[in-house]
Amino acid sequence: MLSYGRQTVDEDDIRAVVSALRSDKLTQGRRVRLFEELICEYTGARYCVVCSSGTSALYLAYRASGLKEGHSIVTTPVTFLSTVTSAIHLGGVPAFCDIDPVTYNLNPALLEDTIKKCNRPHAIVPVHFGGLPCEMERIREVADRNRLFVIEDGCHALGSRWKDGTGRWHRVGDCAFSDMTVFSFHPVKTITTCEGGAITTNDKTLYTRLLHLREHGITRHEKSFIGMSDGPWYYELVEPSFNFRISDVHCALGISQLKKIERFIDRRQKIADLYRTLLSGHHFIKTPCERNDVVNAYHLYPLRIGFEQIGVSKKLWFKEMEARGIKLQVHYIPIHLQPYIQWRYGFRRGEFPESERFYREEVSLPIYPLLTDDEVKKVAEEIVTTLTTQMAV
Repeated sequence: MLSYGRQTVDEDDIRAVVSALRSDKLTQGRRVRLFEELICEYTGARYCVVCSSGTSALYLAYRASGLKEGHSIVTTPVTFLSTVTSAIHLGGVPAFCDIDPVTYNLNPALLEDTIKKCNRPHAIVPVHFGGLPCEMERIREVADRNRLFVIEDGCHALGSRWKDGTGRWHRVGDCAFSDMTVFSFHPVKTITTCEGGAITTNDKTLYTRLLHLREHGITRHEKSFIGMSDGPWYYELVEPSFNFRISDVHCALGISQLKKIERFIDRRQKIADLYRTLLSGHHFIKTPCERNDVVNAYHLYPLRIGFEQIGVSKKLWFKEMEARGIKLQVHYIPIHLQPYIQWRYGFRRGEFPESERFYREEVSLPIYPLLTDDEVKKVAEEIVTTLTTQMAV
């Protein structure tokens, strides 16, 4: 069965994990700090804090930014629930900005109006959907005018790059136009640590607070102590938090994976190019946009199909594709359509038409480095065959 995503783990990765298991420290050891240093080196950010998951990273970033009860975060409806629920845990309130119909990212042209409707806006949270970078310069300009934080949800986009107005290239995560960027290392992402996440930032104050919050809210650094140290075992509570640490075993896998990230991305881009060649030319199919000023890491390959236009049931078609050995996915159910979110915050169907239209049409195709060209061709052939057959009926 072909799935939309899966991990790429080889013998080098396995040896790295075994070596970590045989070391003196399984957690809070040197591999954690080394992984952070390598992420900084790769993204161009000054600081990095790795943690237990992408969701943990979002929570930590929101909390470090000072998000409190009643503060609003402005984000896209087309994202995973964690982008919003991590803020809700802190009393944050979701506010949604509809997507751009071409990029599928948050539409910067709608940001100002969205912010005006917010009660106590606190942060803009752009999501680099599928790996395609958002228009960060425009978003930063809006944020600065409104004195808001910018926290990039880069969970899809480790390795993605974009060019600014001066012609300079940026990697997602360098935080040149944001306060923090959040990543996920779930198995279907660009690289994996099994479960894991990271926050990058260029702000030392935010970095220091993230370190405290990751580890129960305590500090072991003598310069931070308020009281007098009793000895080398001494620590102090800065503010109550939880354990969001990641182990050295996980980081050993991450270090090994990061060495191969460009190869992974190159293969994903080749798969995307092949899908584009095989699926372009059908009036009822729309492939993802291509831009000269970005490099897409292609965590997802979001295909749009005009199901309503051709009179095909998306639900029945999904079942037919699965019967043919291809398990597709949809990213995502717009968050404002979740019954809990509607009940608690008063959102209604129809408020964000581009996001809802995208949901009705979007299908995520298999894309991961181990996918072969023959398998890509099979997916494309089955898509066209099943859709044209159902159209004929």
